[in-house]
Amino acid sequence: MAQALVNIRMDEELKRDFDNVCNELGMSMTTAITIFAKKMSREKRIPFDVSVDPFYTDSNLKALSESLDQLKSGKVVIKSIDELEGMTDE
Repeated sequence: MAQALVNIRMDEELKRDFDNVCNELGMSMTTAITIFAKKMSREKRIPFDVSVDPFYTDSNLKALSESLDQLKSGKVVIKSIDELEGMTDE
């Protein structure tokens, strides 16, 4: 079967991470993309769910950033589970 060249552009960090995962799995990026293309062609759909991870919403990232700022500035109270449970008994 004749081979065709496909060029894609992606973020440099994404490419590096993708290449690392492929290497860990013992395959090249070309092999991984070929597997994806074959599965998509066979099933006529994207072969995985595409959704937004709620962890990365703007509101959650803002809340996490604010929590880290409070932690760094010492505006937190640290208690063990036993201490917290003891507070409910009071």
